[in-house]
Amino acid sequence: MSLSSARPVAVAVARRPALAAAALWAAAGLAYVAAEAAAAAAFPGYSYATNYISDLGVPEVGVFQGRTIDSPLHDLVNLAFVAQGILFITAAILLTRAVTGGARRTFLVLAALHSVGIVLVGVFHGSQASTAAGLEVLHVGGAGLAIVAGNVAVVVAGLGSTARGTPTWYRVVSTGLGMLGLASLVLLELGYYTPGLKLLPDGVLERGSVYSIIVWELLTAVTLLVGVTRRRPPDAGR
Repeated sequence: MSLSSARPVAVAVARRPALAAAALWAAAGLAYVAAEAAAAAAFPGYSYATNYISDLGVPEVGVFQGRTIDSPLHDLVNLAFVAQGILFITAAILLTRAVTGGARRTFLVLAALHSVGIVLVGVFHGSQASTAAGLEVLHVGGAGLAIVAGNVAVVVAGLGSTARGTPTWYRVVSTGLGMLGLASLVLLELGYYTPGLKLLPDGVLERGSVYSIIVWELLTAVTLLVGVTRRRPPDAGR
């Protein structure tokens, strides 16, 4: 799957849908980062190292799994989760229509799974109230789906781009980001179930598994914008 080129963009990339995909991924990534930063600043004593990201989306004030929860901007974070899901899949659909060849279908399926998962995270919270209602499984399952599918999609984007002449640095960085995200998740789960093997705080590892996707979104958006606008291909009117 071609996402960009170090040389002028190949004619296999349709200009308008590629630019639209870039804009949506940029919006998704920037909105997510901004919403998390704002909510964390409003959350008394919030720690990027020890608190989970989804603690910011819990509407109740209280204690959950030993962590004090008090997020005044929970609605903003949950909106950002849902927006991430909607914008990610929309951008993926546009990009798979903009390119030919490669692992388009595989990437699109993974993007859809990621989007479903992150929307579930925004709708169902990791809280005492959700646990009491039997809904925490939807939050945990959604988070796992979003992280695994999202990072595998990033790896597929990197590996699948080789057939289209995408620059080596983009392939390497994309693949590396996805692998870093998956490795962070493995270490997070390993430390959770085997505390003696915990290497880093939970918040750090969780962010490693999530930020890899956000960084890829922003990287891909910039790469597409630069590549597609560098030279108008013969089929630019599509």
